[in-house]
Amino acid sequence: MASRWIHAVLCALLLTACSNTPATRPAAAANAAQTSADAAACTAKGGQMRPVGRMQIPRCIVPYADAGKTCSDNADCSGDCLATSIVPTGAATTGTCQRDSDRFGCRQEVVGGKGQAALCID
Repeated sequence: MASRWIHAVLCALLLTACSNTPATRPAAAANAAQTSADAAACTAKGGQMRPVGRMQIPRCIVPYADAGKTCSDNADCSGDCLATSIVPTGAATTGTCQRDSDRFGCRQEVVGGKGQAALCID
């Protein structure tokens, strides 16, 4: 008798777990309003909303005034000092200042005139 109840409860739980919760309209409207506010704030900073990364999520990408300037450390730039080509970690090198706030893609920072470990962000 007890096994029937356990079986019935387990079946009910499994069916409940498979149910689909419908999306609510107010949340979608709130997200649209937030996206609009984010876009306005981004534009005010001189940036532009662009889809980035593998998920293509819109993010505010702000260009840096010192883009392309030769550098040997992050302190020399508004953004990061990036190696122009991948060098062995710890090797002496110079880089150029990052062009904008987009952090996606493969990059190697230059800190203290030395290449750091390369990193790919997608």
